[in-house]
Formats: sequence, structure tokens, C-alpha cells
Amino acid sequence: MPTLKDKIADRSAHVAVIGLGYVGLPLATAFAKAGFRTTGVDVNQDKVDGVNAGRSYIPDVPDEDLAPHLRSGRLTATSDYDALREVDAVFICVPTPYDAQRAPDLSYIEAASESIRPRLKAGQLVVLQSTTYPGTTEEIVQPILEESGLEAGVDFHLAFSPERIDPGNKQWSAYNTPKVVGGLTPECTQVAADLLRQMGASVYPVSSTRAAELTKLLENTFRAVNIALVNELALLAERMSIDFWEVVGAARTKPFGFMAFTPGPGVGGHCIPIDPYYLSWKAREYDYYTEFIELAGEVNQAMTHHVVELASRGLSRQGKPLSGARVLVLGVAFKRDIDDARNSPAERIIELLLSGGAQVTYHDPYVPSFRVGGNVFHRAPVTLESVALTEEELAAADCVVIVTDHLGVDYARVVKYAKLIVDTRNTTASVSGYEEKIVRLGAPLPR
Repeated sequence: MPTLKDKIADRSAHVAVIGLGYVGLPLATAFAKAGFRTTGVDVNQDKVDGVNAGRSYIPDVPDEDLAPHLRSGRLTATSDYDALREVDAVFICVPTPYDAQRAPDLSYIEAASESIRPRLKAGQLVVLQSTTYPGTTEEIVQPILEESGLEAGVDFHLAFSPERIDPGNKQWSAYNTPKVVGGLTPECTQVAADLLRQMGASVYPVSSTRAAELTKLLENTFRAVNIALVNELALLAERMSIDFWEVVGAARTKPFGFMAFTPGPGVGGHCIPIDPYYLSWKAREYDYYTEFIELAGEVNQAMTHHVVELASRGLSRQGKPLSGARVLVLGVAFKRDIDDARNSPAERIIELLLSGGAQVTYHDPYVPSFRVGGNVFHRAPVTLESVALTEEELAAADCVVIVTDHLGVDYARVVKYAKLIVDTRNTTASVSGYEEKIVRLGAPLPR
């Protein structure tokens, strides 16, 4: 009878991916492209139906990428977890948010593990990919799976391999981004690495699941800390009447020892605003307090408040209060040219504007509706609908706040028709003739 290693080698292994979101669907498609029969499992029936109909809801996975794998039968989707009984490897790609107190919410990982447990069979491989704190695989997933009577590292393989999906990145995808993997045992690591290599990218094995878990947190904490550094310096540059964007551009010319980060209205997405807090939370178990990480989080979170302050100051210079002002927010996705608005800084900015008495609308070609509020910043939940970016809409706004710099927006046109622009992304730097009505984050106020 062929072993899992044999099935991986001849690509007859059947792979399942739990969670068909921004991480899971690209991964499932990548395995299908590599020649493996792949089953996506998700509790959201709309996602399941969409995949089976060849309709992708993830921009990084075009419909044409799904079509050949659906026709060949290599890729299918289901909401029935009993499909796991037939597979050889299971990848867990579920969300790992935090609660209002920024404590980890592992309920999705626990639910996925509970769903695997009664269907687990000897010889299977289970790989957790959801970003989480060091120890989750061994402390949460392993005990739940072992309630089946099977022992991890003996009867089945268990490993952690951090997802490295960057939504909207055209160069690096699930197909070619190097993978890191750490197993419960050396054999677990080897089996998981063998399977991941079949997608074509290089694989870097580490000594344990904890090392692999911490690798992901290091990557994202590195970004969070450096973003906080430039955000803090941008605020200082404003007070010193220095254009910080010019400074970053100059620093970029150094060919060694410098990596350019740019300031902005805050951080968004699933990784940067959340992952460092997973590490801080776990560190307290060891009587260790990650003050550097906490400080970076404070700086980045404060940027949304600073953006609203810039809007208020800009309006005041024109003799208008924030209360009653019409404010148009441009872009609510957490980054350029994607439809993902999770933890976008636009959410807090809009809540603070509403709480300040402003009348808020927004435009985003990728996000047709956007929900804010229902928290301490704005008690009432509000769902806004994207408005058309017409000359009339721009002219009617007392202030336009550029939060996300989508490339499809004509910013010269925005500047021409708007009365006041608060630019958090430096998109208007090249627009001349209207400097008196542009307030740029990290730059001197207009004279």
C-alpha cells in the first residue's frame, strides 16, 4: 500500500484546504495547478457555490485560473466536512482575529480542529497555516486531534507552515513565494516540506512548529515596527516644517543598510494590526513584556486620530468646523487596488469623523459597501455605500481625505474640484498650482 510520501511523489495525494478565503483559495488553486486532487472546505455556502461555478471572489485568483482545474475535476469545494475522511493532507487556513481587548481569538482554529478530529485517519498530514502565537499547534491543535485516539507524530503528521499571502501582489503569490515549515517531529517536517515543494517554490524547514509560528510573527512585527518608526518621524517632520516624503526619497538612494518604509493613515489588513499583539499576549505568559511591539502598535493606531486632526485643522483654516462638514473619504480598502477592507484605517477614521459631527461619504471602486461603528468610537453601527466620484461630489465636499491610493483614481481631477484635500499617501505631491488647499501627512501645512 502506498505511503503518503509515495502519494506526494507521484502527486496522487488528495489535499483538503479548510477555509477558502484570501489564503485558502489561492493555496487550493496552487495545489490543483501542481496536479493534486484538491478539495476546498468552507462553512460559507456562497463561497463553495462560487468556486464550483468557476466564480472567484478573490482578485488574486482570476476565474480563468479556476476553470481548467474544475473541468479536470482536480478542484472542488464543499461545506461537508465528511470530505476530510477521504483526503491525505489537510491545511487549516482560517481567520485568527483578536477580541476587543486584543486577546487572540482562536475559535476558528479550534472549530476546524474539532471538525477534523472525528474524520482523522492514520497516516494523514495536518498543517496549520493560520497566523498565531508560538505554541498554538502543540497546545491547541494537537490535543484536540489526539482526542481521536491517534497520536501526533506517531499515527499522523502535524506541522505549521505560515501563510505568506500579500493581496494584490503581482510578483509573489502562492505559487512562487518561498515556504517555511516546522513539524512536531523531523518526519512531520519532512512530509510537509515534500508536499509544499510540489507547488514549485523553495521550502525552508525549521526545527519546530514554534519556530515556524514565530517566523511569521517576526516578519509582520518587523513591518509594524518600521511603519511605526516612519509614522513617528512623519509627525516630527510636520512640526519641523520638513517634507518627510522628500527625506524618504533621499534615504532610498543608499544602496545598503536601509529599507524604505512610508508613513500613512494607519495599518490595516489581517496581519500587521493583529499579529504583533498575538506575540505580546503570549509573551506575558513568560513574564515578558514586549514594550517595543506595544509602542509600535500605539504609534500606528494613533495615526487615524492624527488624520482626523489634520482634517479638522484644514477645515479650521478655511473657517469651517468639523461638525457639520461634508467629508468625502477616498479609499477604504486597507491597501491599494484590492477589495479587502479588513481592519482598514478608514474604519476608525470614518468613526472619528462621524463622532465629530461630520457628514461622511466614501468612494472606493473595489469596496461597494463599508460597515463602521458599533464600538466605543461610534456606538451606532453604520453601513455606507460607495458614491460615484463625480465633479459634483468632489465640489460638494468640504474636505476630501485620501486614505487608500487606488491607481485608478485621477488625483489631479480630485485636487482640481475639491475645496480641501487631506492626503495621507502623498498622491498629490506632483500636482502643482493647488498647494494652498492640500494638507499632506508628513509635510508642512500649506501657507
